[in-house]
Amino acid sequence: MTETSHPPVRDDREPAGSDLPAIELSGVVKEYHAHGEKVPAVRGIDLAIGQGEFFSLLGPSGCGKTTTMRMIAGFEDPTRGEVLLNGKSVTDVPANRRDVNMVFQSYALFPHMSVFENVAFGLRRKGVAKDEIRTRVAGMLEIVDLSGREKRRPGELSGGQQQRVALARALVNRPRALLLDEPLGALDLKLRQHMQVELKRIQREVGITFVYVTHDQGEALTMSDRIAVMNDGRIEQLGTPREIYERPAGKFVAGFIGTSNLLAGEVGEVRGADAILAYGDGGRIVVPLDDRTAAPGDRLELTVRPEKIEIGTQPPNGDGGSRVRAKVAEVVYLGTSTNYIVTTSAGDDVTVFMQNATNADDIAGRGDDVWLSWEPRHSYAIGTS
Repeated sequence: MTETSHPPVRDDREPAGSDLPAIELSGVVKEYHAHGEKVPAVRGIDLAIGQGEFFSLLGPSGCGKTTTMRMIAGFEDPTRGEVLLNGKSVTDVPANRRDVNMVFQSYALFPHMSVFENVAFGLRRKGVAKDEIRTRVAGMLEIVDLSGREKRRPGELSGGQQQRVALARALVNRPRALLLDEPLGALDLKLRQHMQVELKRIQREVGITFVYVTHDQGEALTMSDRIAVMNDGRIEQLGTPREIYERPAGKFVAGFIGTSNLLAGEVGEVRGADAILAYGDGGRIVVPLDDRTAAPGDRLELTVRPEKIEIGTQPPNGDGGSRVRAKVAEVVYLGTSTNYIVTTSAGDDVTVFMQNATNADDIAGRGDDVWLSWEPRHSYAIGTS
């Protein structure tokens, strides 16, 4: 099936203006009361999610991402602030009257109903004509690749197929937006990875805004057009997957998204737009300052991703990049790559990923002295200390 096999699933309602966000949160705060005290869950969020965007709310347990989604859905009322759908406030509109649908991790399928009846359930409750129900359900089952399974019951389907039924049931109602609360959490790793690709394909085909809640950074990076990284009820950073990964806004984002090496050193000199840090035993780190300012004597914190670092037993050639002495503490073979955990001469633990196409397993062994090197553009300053 190709992505152009079906036109987007639209209906004849008045389309939202292209310049209006599909979902907008303005100053949204959510507080709970426990033991006579206010407990903040969401601490003032301003957010605009575009039409047809695959948007993820990403963060650890308790960060406020599910509460935020539930306020969009209407299952929770904000303590303060406003929720808008397609430019209209729905803050006081009940959940069953909001033009969004929600898919949960449990799927909540009716076990005694067939696949067809599960998907048609919402349409029947709305009084849609039988012929239209047949047409819409058949079209949606084709999009989610379940044609031919209309008569099966949920217990006869795999976990991934059950999830597709839940998606079809939500999408067949043609909502303006679909909210997904960790829907892949119950699946095993291989199926979860497959369904990540399938979800993105389905979202592109139907052309509907998806808002996806997850604590899994890999899921968010794989599927999202943009990601809001949340922590302690706030948005720490909002951006594309590449921006979030390559240019984290601070320590929390750098540490939460993927594997990141956090280092720090004293600025020895500022050379053009770069700070040159003295590091460890004869080492140096070159850090582009971008919009930051730094002066000699400042202590600068930075991050560098493991796959950006080269490792070798000889000092690196050239004098324009970062170079750091280290000793190998552990070598881990992972099939496609070999991971080196090293301790730098400054005492920091650093992880290096080397693709095995380069015979990385022959580079160094545990206890060997090595040099680490990377290009200046791969150092990213995240603050001063």
